[in-house]
Amino acid sequence: MKRIAVLTSGGDAPGMNAAVRAVVRCAAARGMEIAGIRNGFTGLIAGELQWLGPRDVGGIIERGGTFLGTTRCEELKTPAGQDAALAQLRAHDIDGLIVVGGNGSQMGAHALSERGVRVVGIASTIDNDLYGAEPSIGATTALDTALEAIDRLRVTASSHKRAFIVEVMGRNCGYLALMAGIAGGAEAIVLPEEPSDPEALAEEIRSSHARGKRHALIVVAEGARYNADACAHHFRAHVARLGFELRITRLGHIQRGGSPCAFDRLIATRLGAAASEHLHEGPQDGVLLGYMRGDIAVTPLATVVTAAKAFDAPLYALAHTLAE
Repeated sequence: MKRIAVLTSGGDAPGMNAAVRAVVRCAAARGMEIAGIRNGFTGLIAGELQWLGPRDVGGIIERGGTFLGTTRCEELKTPAGQDAALAQLRAHDIDGLIVVGGNGSQMGAHALSERGVRVVGIASTIDNDLYGAEPSIGATTALDTALEAIDRLRVTASSHKRAFIVEVMGRNCGYLALMAGIAGGAEAIVLPEEPSDPEALAEEIRSSHARGKRHALIVVAEGARYNADACAHHFRAHVARLGFELRITRLGHIQRGGSPCAFDRLIATRLGAAASEHLHEGPQDGVLLGYMRGDIAVTPLATVVTAAKAFDAPLYALAHTLAE
């Protein structure tokens, strides 16, 4: 294999740049040429390529986001879009493709793999909902960001006798809400995976008040059935009777930004290096590389796009216990 390409796709995640840097430098050390594809699969279809050498990726390991740019590409879901992507790879004599991204990105990677492209995926999503990775690139930095905000809000909640509803990212997966809620000492956590009864949640707040707590912190995943607005609608009267003022804070895209933490830089570097080696040495392609149990795990893309990551019910139960 002489020429490979790398792209970042879907939602940006802290650590993507570290992964691209490792891909480029490790592939170059093996004598390969590396094309960086601008703007994800959209850029691949349009032929937005630039050849990268080791110096071109200097000074990016500490940067958040992705210097290559990223998009969510609906066109790749169509046969015409896939044909256009294949044509660009052939036109530039590219033998293999590395895709850094989450669920939607790896579905695109799998589609191209099914069409004969040698593809290796790298697991990168702050939601940490991708099968075959625990955790994925970016999730730890996003969690640290959410936790810092929760810690700050708890200080204000305690000072002013307030109840705060903190909405974090997580459309279909409550990983960030669950972990941030446990680490931040939340009185209640609301997740997409677990149905939440507003009355039961209100009772949790009343019970914590009866045990002597003079503030309340509720962490909500944005994709939960009862998001921040719905929770506020149900809780406002309850917390007012306890003497609490209710406030909503949505962290939103602030969780995506910022410099990646040391852990995300390290796993991204290991995964980027492993991806270039995987293509160069010629083992199985059409796979996702993810960090699991302290090592690099290899999972077929066909499994990744059909399997769902299991919900950690015991950890959710522990969160209830710790809120007592």
